Order: sequence, then structure tokens, then C-alpha cells
Amino acid sequence: MSGCCDHNSNFEGLSNDYRRILWWVIAINAGMFLVEMFAGIGGQSQALQADALDFLGDSLTYGLSLWVIGKSISVRSNAALFKGYSLVFMALLVFGGTIYRLFVLNEPNALTMGAVAIAALFANLFSVWLLRKYKDGDANVRSVWLCSRNDAIGNVVIVIAASGVWFTSSAYIDLGVAAFLAVLFLNSASQIVKQAHAEQKAQT
Repeated sequence: MSGCCDHNSNFEGLSNDYRRILWWVIAINAGMFLVEMFAGIGGQSQALQADALDFLGDSLTYGLSLWVIGKSISVRSNAALFKGYSLVFMALLVFGGTIYRLFVLNEPNALTMGAVAIAALFANLFSVWLLRKYKDGDANVRSVWLCSRNDAIGNVVIVIAASGVWFTSSAYIDLGVAAFLAVLFLNSASQIVKQAHAEQKAQT
């Protein structure tokens, strides 16, 4: 498989196999956005809605990743910067929604949370499996891996939170998970932006 190496930080996505995988991952994320958003609103779960936003952001930024393959390092690093800053925006959106829910507190539906989070976990684990050979690369490629990996982590946390909501009947667990996901977004954004700036600096 040309250009594919587990530790190749110079891989730029120039692989037909990588492009096919991105199309699969985009379709998975777009479908799960619809599922989680409707379930999150219906089940009154801030954590599911936060994860749904993440699925939407991923499907859009993966499409951007697909578009910039083969373009100049400047274009690719700027695309990575856009992805990083969009993650910051999503984190702020989730934080804002979480703070609002603190004052308008409703107990989420634990069964809905758990069932949808498990479905989302399998979707993300499948995406991670598809991307396993492309976990390293330039900032554009690495951002795809980081987002998919973090999504799987977030889904595990939501499943655990659903169990907590079930046993305690407390909405605070759901809000705590939403805040955790926002922090995860910020962590990914920091790594993506740092690598993109390093790539831009190396070109000057």
C-alpha cells in the first residue's frame, strides 16, 4: 500500500485506499449525526447532543480533508488549522449548552443514552479500524485519526454515564460528560493546531 506507514509523519493522504476510507468514514459520521441529534433531543441528553455535533463536525472536516489531498502544504496546513479552530468553536458551544442545562435541568432518558451511545461507539470503532494504518501523517491526516479516536473514547464515557443516570436518576452525570467531551475537543484542537503551525513554520 503506497504511502501508508504506521509512523510516517510525512504521509499526505496520496492514496486511493485512503480516499475510499475517508468516504466511508464521512458517510458513517453523517448518518450518526442524524441518529444522535434526534435521540439527544428526544431523550433530553446534553451528552448525546454534544456527541452529535462532533459527528457533524467530523463529517464536514473529513470532507475538507478529502478535498485538500494533493494540494500544497500551505493549503493542507490551513485546512488543519480550520479544523482545529472549529473544534474550539464546538467546545464552546457544548460548554454553553451545558451551562444552560444547569439552570433548566431535566433528567435524560438513560435507556436512550445507553443504546445510542453503544451504536455510536461501534460506528466510531469501525472508523478507527478503517483508519488504523493512517494514524500518523501530516496535520491534515492526523486530525482525522485524532477525531475518530477521541470520538470512540467519548462514546465509552457516555455509555458509562448512561449507567450512572440509570442508577442515580441524576442529570448532572450527563452534563459532566458533555463538559468532558468539550475538554476532549479542546485537547484535539491543541494538537492539530500545534502540528499545523509547525508545518507552516518548516516551510518558511
